Amino acid sequence: MSVLVAVAHGSRDPRSAETVAAVVEQVRLRRPDLDVRTAFLDLSEPGLGDVLDEVAAAGHTSAVVVPLLLGSAFHARVDLPGLLDDARGRHPNLALAQAAVLGDDRRLVDALRSRIVDAGVDPDDPEVGIAVAAVGSSFAPANQRTRAIADRILLGTRWTAAITCFATAQDPGPAEALARLSAAGAEKVVVAPWFLAPGLLTDRVFAAVAELRPDAVTTDVIGDHSAVAEVVSARYDDAVGGFAARARKYIA
Repeated sequence: MSVLVAVAHGSRDPRSAETVAAVVEQVRLRRPDLDVRTAFLDLSEPGLGDVLDEVAAAGHTSAVVVPLLLGSAFHARVDLPGLLDDARGRHPNLALAQAAVLGDDRRLVDALRSRIVDAGVDPDDPEVGIAVAAVGSSFAPANQRTRAIADRILLGTRWTAAITCFATAQDPGPAEALARLSAAGAEKVVVAPWFLAPGLLTDRVFAAVAELRPDAVTTDVIGDHSAVAEVVSARYDDAVGGFAARARKYIA
């Protein structure tokens, strides 16, 4: 049986690991043909290195690591490749492929919009303004892609405006996003977290918004929405296709 290792960032907040477990269970149900395992980059157990050691010890010769990350920044570009190189050094007979991040896939943007509607927000209400709350990154291109999610959230709705705000030091922060939504004419504010799992950062954004707009509606994180398992499965298949293409090139 082929191996898919779903690797999440990790958090000290137990809600995060619980949500990741629910996501991975959805992947298992979707892909009974795969040995699906969970790992974390930091702060939670099991660590990715330990999981890959177990995969090798079980006699597997290959595995695909799918990052449960919504942005392609430091963790996807530096941390994860380094951990995979370390594992390759320990297990030279274990072929490892890093799949693409979940990213700003259309299906995940649709999932976030559905979380907003699930919170009781009418998609035809022109008084609504959406603050899409994201983590932010020191990698500017990743932030730019995240900012673009706000406009995509509006598709198919009559909501007045949407602004991406960041939980970390990047601009705009929650207060600036609320000001921009007000200036755009939004009478009702919705905070929609562009996060896979809840944690300290989502709490920080919600608290900042509540101080300024206690009437704001907050929605669930993307969590174990069925779209997540669909995208994880697609990322795995794409990585396996890359494996096969490289093998054909090598043989040729």
